[in-house]
Amino acid sequence: MQAEIGIVAVTDDAGRLLEPDLLRAAEAVHRQLRAALPEDYVARLSEIFAAGGRLVVAQRHGAVVAVALWRVVENTYEGRRLYVDDLVCDESCRSAGVGGRLLAWLESRARDLGCGVLALDSGVQRARAHAFYFREGMSIPSFSFRKVLK
Repeated sequence: MQAEIGIVAVTDDAGRLLEPDLLRAAEAVHRQLRAALPEDYVARLSEIFAAGGRLVVAQRHGAVVAVALWRVVENTYEGRRLYVDDLVCDESCRSAGVGGRLLAWLESRARDLGCGVLALDSGVQRARAHAFYFREGMSIPSFSFRKVLK
């Protein structure tokens, strides 16, 4: 029998830290996607929370097994959208329903916040992640261009 997956908000709607222990526990999973995060993970994430980022984790047996960093963004072409900066599931439990549960939570949260779109970017090399996003009903509406400035 698959263990129950719990979804826990680490920050509130104002970006205040609700679960400092879960923030620290999220670091190892988050680094599976973002290995270059600064050494002081908590300080960096606190800056991101102050700028509108929010964090939610999935837990199984009390351990953090997935992390989502998200924010609400308003723009001219989609209106209000929930944008996911980072979505990562621990390598040991991928393809076990954890990512789907977390994405469903994000979609529900987006609807609660009046968002018309749930959006994210995914690196071109992440073929397994892309297959997951397609299975979850997501599509690729445009290219993403950028110019590195530093």
